Amino acid sequence: MNNVTIRPAALEDIPDLIRIENSSFDLDILSRRNFRHILSRGHATTLIAEYEGRPAGYVMVLFNRGTSVARLYSVAVMPEARGKGIGLALAEAAEDAAIENGYAYLRLEVHQNNRASRELFARLGYQQFGIYTDYYEDHADALRFEKALTDDRPPLLARVPYYRQTLEFTCGPACLMMAMAALDNTLEFSRHLELRLWREATSIFMTSGHGGCGPFGLALAAFHRGFSVEVYASEADELFVGSVRSEEKKEVIKLVNEDFLEEIRIKGIPLHNSRLNTDDMEEKLKAGGIPIVLISSFRIYKEKFPHWVVVTGMDERFIYIHEPYVDVDSGKTITVCVNLPIARRDFERMARYGRSSLRTAVILNRKD
Repeated sequence: MNNVTIRPAALEDIPDLIRIENSSFDLDILSRRNFRHILSRGHATTLIAEYEGRPAGYVMVLFNRGTSVARLYSVAVMPEARGKGIGLALAEAAEDAAIENGYAYLRLEVHQNNRASRELFARLGYQQFGIYTDYYEDHADALRFEKALTDDRPPLLARVPYYRQTLEFTCGPACLMMAMAALDNTLEFSRHLELRLWREATSIFMTSGHGGCGPFGLALAAFHRGFSVEVYASEADELFVGSVRSEEKKEVIKLVNEDFLEEIRIKGIPLHNSRLNTDDMEEKLKAGGIPIVLISSFRIYKEKFPHWVVVTGMDERFIYIHEPYVDVDSGKTITVCVNLPIARRDFERMARYGRSSLRTAVILNRKD
């Protein structure tokens, strides 16, 4: 492959990138604006392969803040340059770029009819882990592939079905639905259930807009459906009160909180006035429990708001989560949000919220 060189793409390469793109694909084609945006952003790498001195292919890798998963977003080779190992060289360069930027996993989607790409990534050690139905413009399915870039030891992963939250304030109900579905395969996802759980678990007021869900409301919603549940909260009496300025809102949150706590006491739901550390969380997972954990979204989205995630697995280095919020505007897809690995130390830092560093989690177990 002495005739192939790979280098970073620059804005002046956009005409060549468009030429490669249009020659390689008939559908889902990136535009000039797409290329300019991606080349200008700080969380992506685009590489060009030159064959005999001319641009013949490219690969694009997207990096996600606060996680250990990179996404191989697109790879393309000019028709006349195929069969010369350029696709393989680009895929390997994408892996090197991900590793250099501190990422441990690389994920991608492949058109179900793209046999050449399926064979290429299978040869490189990628494992298929899911399917997106009706993903492309021609309504074809996308096969989802993943590769561990450091080693291939399988983590402790629970089989948790994925549900994407449909509203900005329903991360808690979405996570609760996923946890319940992992423990009860008869549960069916629906927006009706998502909103019903939100109505049951909301603490009425949060910082602004619609109310968010706290651990006590989520725990009671699961308990009412027959699940065994326990709650960890480093603080209980003043939960989320500091997140609002209005005295009226503070009073309402306190009243709702008191009502939740009284019912938790009456129902005999275990309430631990302490944080759930990662070692204890691992024991809960091994015992068949599904943890739902409140995090601060700042490390992922650079915005300070409370956010619920489902912990789906752990290994020596990472905690794996289902992220219910799919940030489409930043180029994310469900591929990135399923079993998302986060370094243990980073998860410890993000699993707290507010000035009081609230740490709280709800553990679901099978129905009694």
